[in-house]
Amino acid sequence: MAWHVRGVVLPDDEVRDLWLVGDRVTFDPVPGAETIAADGYVLPGLVDAHCHLGIARGGAPVGSLEQARQLAIVDRDAGVLAIRDAGSPYPYPELDDDPDVPRLARAGRHIAPPRRYLRDIGVEVPATEVAATVAAQARAGNGWVKLVGDWIDRGVGDLAPAWDAATMTAAVEAAHAAGVRAAVHTFSEEAVAVMVRAGVDSVEHGTGLSLDLVDEMARRGTALVPTMINIQTFGGIAEQARPKFPGYADHMLALRDGFPEVVRAAHQAGVPIYVGTDAGGGIDHGLAAEEMLLLHERAGMSAEDTLAAASWRARAWLGFGGLTEGGPADLVVYPEDPRRDLRVVRAPSRIVLRGRVIR
Repeated sequence: MAWHVRGVVLPDDEVRDLWLVGDRVTFDPVPGAETIAADGYVLPGLVDAHCHLGIARGGAPVGSLEQARQLAIVDRDAGVLAIRDAGSPYPYPELDDDPDVPRLARAGRHIAPPRRYLRDIGVEVPATEVAATVAAQARAGNGWVKLVGDWIDRGVGDLAPAWDAATMTAAVEAAHAAGVRAAVHTFSEEAVAVMVRAGVDSVEHGTGLSLDLVDEMARRGTALVPTMINIQTFGGIAEQARPKFPGYADHMLALRDGFPEVVRAAHQAGVPIYVGTDAGGGIDHGLAAEEMLLLHERAGMSAEDTLAAASWRARAWLGFGGLTEGGPADLVVYPEDPRRDLRVVRAPSRIVLRGRVIR
C-alpha cells in the first residue's frame, strides 16, 4: 500500500507532496496512493536522544523483551520515531528490526564505578578494567557506549568523578578504537571538564558545564543532551540526601537552578543540542514534547531550533535520515504550525513509522 501526504514540509518550509512506498519516501507521484494528510505541517519523525527502554518505572531492569517493546511503543505513540537508548541493563537487539517500534541507536550497559551507581543498572568496574569493558559494551550496542562520569561519593559527601582523568580519557579512546561513539553521564564540574577534553561525543545532562567548556564543545562539535525534565527532579534528590549529605544536597540544588542558563549559553555558543528525556526509572516515557517545551521556554531556544533538535538535526546526528528522496518513511503531521506555538507538538494528527500508519 502506498500513501500520499501533502503539507508544509519542514525544515524546507515548502508545500510539498510526498508519497510513501514501503519504508521509503519519493517525490514522484504514485498512482492509486491513498491520501492520509492533505494539509498541515509535516516533520521527519521525532527523536528521543536519551532514554532507557531497559529500565522499568522505579529503576529496576525490565523483565522481558515485551516490556521493553511496550515502553518503546509509548514513545512511538507520542510521535518519537527514533530513539537513542543511553544505556540498558536488559539487552534487546531483537527490537532493532521490529516494524512496530521506533528506529534504535543503542548503547550497551552503563559502565560505572564500583558500588557508586544505581543498583543492577551498570557494569561496575575498577579503573583497570574500564577500557576492556568499553570494548565489550561496544559490541553489545549498535554504535554507542555509555560512561558514568560521576556520581555521589559517600566518602567525600558530594559528587566526584567515577575514575581518574587518565582512565576516563582512555575509555573514550577505547570507544573510538572500537568504532563507536561515547556518551557520558555528568552532573559535576570536574568530570565534564575531563570528558569534554578527552573527546567524548556527547555530554548527557551536563549541569556542571562552564562557559569555557561550552566554547570547547562548540569547537569540537561535542553534542549536549540536557534532559531538562531529569534536572527538575534534583529537588527531590537533594531533600532525600540532605540528612546525611548536606553539601551534596546544596550542590545539586545549585546545579538545578543554574542549568537553564548553562543550556542557553551552550546554544548561543553553537553547541549541537538534542532532545532527550532520560525516560526509564524515574521519568515516564512519551515526554519528548515536554522536554521540547522546557528547552524553548526555559533555555531560550527558538521554536524552530527546538524542532530541529527533536527532529531533522537529531535524526541526521544518529544516522536515520529525513524526508528526502529515498529517505525513511517516518513522519509526524501537526494541524498547526509548531513554529508559531510549540505546544502543538503535544498532539500530532498523523504518525507514520517505517511507512506504516500509526495514527
